Amino acid sequence: MSQTAIVALAGRRIDAGGSDQPRFPTGNVPIVRERLHDLLRGENVIAMVSSAACGSDIIALEEAEQIQIRRRIVLPFAPDKFRASSVVDRPGSWGSAFDRLVASAERDDELIIVGDADGDPAYAASNQRIIDEAQLLSRRFPGGPHRLLAVVVWEGQPRPDNDLTDHFRTSAIKAGFEVKVVLTT
Repeated sequence: MSQTAIVALAGRRIDAGGSDQPRFPTGNVPIVRERLHDLLRGENVIAMVSSAACGSDIIALEEAEQIQIRRRIVLPFAPDKFRASSVVDRPGSWGSAFDRLVASAERDDELIIVGDADGDPAYAASNQRIIDEAQLLSRRFPGGPHRLLAVVVWEGQPRPDNDLTDHFRTSAIKAGFEVKVVLTT
């Protein structure tokens, strides 16, 4: 088995209803779930840091929970505000999973709220904090330092506008992370 890894993860949310360019169709949830499960097991992951948006984040957190991987959740702002803007605003019943995962993280002192800013700057700051927290865990988790792995869950192509998933990917590369892609399409 490979050296133990700490994962920083970011990716696509489930497509909005009527989306003209599919990036993460609801119908692909089972295959993405399987891909994430296989990656977490195959890469010998012992801890994961991510946000908790609908789609990639929640699926990865649930799979990590099932495998008993330590999970740290980073939110750009208060959970209720994040839930409204990034969880229940898309198709699917993501709200109860979010509530359970955030409550568990809070109970385990693994919930980080970055600040109270809005918009893309808040999400970009959250992505950077995910990378920073993974680096911290790599050094402080028993048996460290551990291998740093950035997992990018997306269709493989940056959007032409400000793409925060691609920004996360490039920031992780600059920080020295090995990058693995899990395709959503």
